[in-house]
Amino acid sequence: MPSDPDNPTLEIHVRDLAAVARFQDRAAFARLFGHFAPRVKAYLLRLGADKGQAEDLAQEVMLAVWRKAPAYDAKLASPATWIFAIARNRRIDSLRRDRRAQIDAQDPGLLPEPEALPDRTLDAGRWERRLAAALDELPAEQAQMLRLAYYEDRSHGDIAQSLRLPLGTVKSRLRLAVARLRTMFENDR
Repeated sequence: MPSDPDNPTLEIHVRDLAAVARFQDRAAFARLFGHFAPRVKAYLLRLGADKGQAEDLAQEVMLAVWRKAPAYDAKLASPATWIFAIARNRRIDSLRRDRRAQIDAQDPGLLPEPEALPDRTLDAGRWERRLAAALDELPAEQAQMLRLAYYEDRSHGDIAQSLRLPLGTVKSRLRLAVARLRTMFENDR
């Protein structure tokens, strides 16, 4: 236990923390709370917390002291250093929570997609049916490659591995399939 003849309260705080850790001594905790809670609050105010937030965080810090007292090691830090480190970490956690909580309701990413106009929906349906018919006109191997690559979003290497084909074969079939589709749709114009 650290001993400092110039600071007798250090020894008292170490003993109080040990009593809280071993016996959940409420009187020892009350002494720690009475000494450190106002100082922690003042520290949090200096770090930029508003009064209400500083009070709430000081309560959280002292609750953490109660719960984590068995983890305190007098050889590593003084009680004040340990408690103020908890306070600093709680303040950082609070800032992170506050940043995440700020959501802009007008953020375009949060707004629903506008409904498609009826003529566009009709055109999209026609396009999908025409594409499905065009895929049916392709040789089965080429249609399979297109479905795997574009509908299932699989890489060429993954397709080659799963079908046990050389990578060059997969790429050739895809190239031929795309060329045939292009030709089919050019004739539709």
